[in-house]
Amino acid sequence: MRYRKLHSWDVKPDEAVRIQEMLSGSVRIQRVDRVETVAGADVSFSGSRAYAAAVLLDYQDMRILDASFAEMDVSYPYIPGLLTFREGPVILRALEGIDNADILLFDGQGIAHPRRFGEASHLGLLLDRPSVGCAKSKLCGEFSEPGKERGSFSLLVDHGEIVGAVLRTRTNVRPVFVSPGHMSDLSSAIEIALNCARSHRIPEPLRIAHILSLKRAGSKR
Repeated sequence: MRYRKLHSWDVKPDEAVRIQEMLSGSVRIQRVDRVETVAGADVSFSGSRAYAAAVLLDYQDMRILDASFAEMDVSYPYIPGLLTFREGPVILRALEGIDNADILLFDGQGIAHPRRFGEASHLGLLLDRPSVGCAKSKLCGEFSEPGKERGSFSLLVDHGEIVGAVLRTRTNVRPVFVSPGHMSDLSSAIEIALNCARSHRIPEPLRIAHILSLKRAGSKR
């Protein structure tokens, strides 16, 4: 999977914020009509070394079709809201080994971000592919607790704007925070995240990518 090099990664935090503000206007919100394959990517760390795993799954039965890995040294600090500048380069390198993904899932925010440009929006734009953010915690916005049943959700609202949904992927389990990334909309994001969350809280592409990245990081210690 090829990606566009729209900016440098070696930038200070204030410049990273300006890049997000500049590129956020290019994010497209639209319905995802056809999904046959879904890719997920995640990163684990061992010291300053980052280990990324990307997996391609069949959307209907969640069979693993392909997997790809990458690793590199990372010096960019962990800064809330600027996660892509820490994880993005190694994720993109892992995704170079994956083809034919109709939708990309990322363990981070889409437009549910102070500048409407979280990791899913950022990487989706660079890859020019539909993407969805599915985060374990909130970065911005306010919400009411959704119902306890699987499939229940409430809207995530930031400064009067609907930016995502708080989705219950399993009954009586903590919800996840879903938002459109790029070339997707909120209804598509909810539908895709819920379909991919078969027997666990976290959607299968992200859950599997996380396990694989942890194994790679652990094997290098």
